[in-house]
Amino acid sequence: MDKPLNKQELVAAVADEVALPKAKAGEVVDAVFGAIEKALSRKQEVRLVGFGTFVTANRKAAKGRNPRTGEEIDIPASTSVRFKPGKALKDAVS
Repeated sequence: MDKPLNKQELVAAVADEVALPKAKAGEVVDAVFGAIEKALSRKQEVRLVGFGTFVTANRKAAKGRNPRTGEEIDIPASTSVRFKPGKALKDAVS
């Protein structure tokens, strides 16, 4: 398995693919991430056909146990982000 792709490498790949300067490609990547983040913060689903879907999911508050002491603790409610890959992405990686 290769090392993970970081943001700088992603920007470089986008810049090479569409023949843009790296600075412009960086702005484009940041704009895409910002738009996804803004939509998710409004509880909007983000569907990128062929790639996948980003959605928010609410977790209820729950009771848990500290594994070290066995003491019961309260786990607060939270919101998380989920990603469901699209068919084209699944096919590309299999």
